[in-house]
Amino acid sequence: MPGPGSEPLTSLDPKAPLVLDTRELGRRAGSQHQVSPTVPAPTDLGIEVLRVPEGAPVDLDLRLEAVMEGVLVTGTARAELEGECARCLEPISEELEVTFQELFVYDDSRDADLDREDDDVSKLEDDLLDLEPLLRDAVVLALPFQPLCQDDCPGLCPECGARLADDPDHTHDEPIDPRWAGLAALKNDDD
Repeated sequence: MPGPGSEPLTSLDPKAPLVLDTRELGRRAGSQHQVSPTVPAPTDLGIEVLRVPEGAPVDLDLRLEAVMEGVLVTGTARAELEGECARCLEPISEELEVTFQELFVYDDSRDADLDREDDDVSKLEDDLLDLEPLLRDAVVLALPFQPLCQDDCPGLCPECGARLADDPDHTHDEPIDPRWAGLAALKNDDD
């Protein structure tokens, strides 16, 4: 049974695909390292109608650069999106490319300004950094609020649900006002 002082140094799993080890940089300001891993997409990477499927490949091009305060991560992520059109519900499949940049401060940094804004600062844990929150923010912010299969998608017929792009001349008879329905029935009886 571990003693009270034998707590793990970090809550991050160094074998997780989006956790990177920065020890190679050696905390020497100006040193940098380029990596280009392909990682599986985490769960719920996207919005309800458009997302990167869980486990789909996400291609990353990253530059890790040691600076005085920590490690600056600059990168690009590319992935296939799947979803449906917000107007006609047709399947959508397209490629997404996003760029991101974040400073991960050293966990032993005692900068007063950084301590005050603790929630807004990404920190290294035992020289490990977790890219998942950064990737998730970059992808979600790049997605359209209402994705469309085409810019001028006419959507669905509000009366019967027919896809209007398949039948541009789709129409319905003018609805009869229920207050006049009795007269319409009399007119039909005369005919």
